[in-house]
Amino acid sequence: MPKIELDGATLAYDDLGDGTPVVLLHAGIADRRMWGNQVDALARRHRVLNLDLRGYGESDLPERPFAHHDDVVGFLGALGIERATLVGCSFGGAVAIDTALAHPDRVAALALFGSAVSGYEWSDETNDLWDSLVGEVDDEDLDATAEAEVRFWVVGPGRKPADLDPTFLDFAREMDRRALAAEAALGSVAVRELDPPAIGRLAEIAVPVLVGAGAEDVPDICVLAELIAAQAPLATRLPDVPDAAHLLPLERPAPVNEALLAFLD
Repeated sequence: MPKIELDGATLAYDDLGDGTPVVLLHAGIADRRMWGNQVDALARRHRVLNLDLRGYGESDLPERPFAHHDDVVGFLGALGIERATLVGCSFGGAVAIDTALAHPDRVAALALFGSAVSGYEWSDETNDLWDSLVGEVDDEDLDATAEAEVRFWVVGPGRKPADLDPTFLDFAREMDRRALAAEAALGSVAVRELDPPAIGRLAEIAVPVLVGAGAEDVPDICVLAELIAAQAPLATRLPDVPDAAHLLPLERPAPVNEALLAFLD
């Protein structure tokens, strides 16, 4: 596993394959391990850079201000890469979009799965859905919070935990528990956000965009997928993948890999 020093932080990543560079950006409830089923498939044709964002996974978090979208560009620069396609899921999708807006000359294309968008406020419907599915959770109890987030995001509102592979859910809980610890540490560090945020700037994205979502994800994620597809000028909207929720690339790798390879080629 290579690591790279960037603005006082040590970032962990995987670097496999040759060809046009592709950077994988993980969900906020996960780390770079969620892309395990994509790395090998993509590396047959592309150089795949699977990054743990600052503070997540095996990347550290020094106490100095930073922006995730600046880290992505700094990471590319440190590797001597001028432009890359960014592939993001959930929060990683939001980072990918922010990077394309803040540094348009460094991004060749975007592929977004269950993507968040910076500046978007969750709807009352989604907040009510959390209350009905999960209810009150002690934020300081990371195990309980991870259990709640996996129930909400990974299982999704239309399924029950018993419907899914227990091994898949255990892995999701373990990643989420680790990510929650990272987010707790992020609370003590000044994280610079894109200003103005992406939610009002999607029409500025000037590169090809692939947009996908799981059919079992929470409603706001599908709303965002439609919004990105409608406003980004060069966007292609994939059909929602059946029987998949928020960690779509991990849960249903076959259709994701097929769509990604076709898009990248």
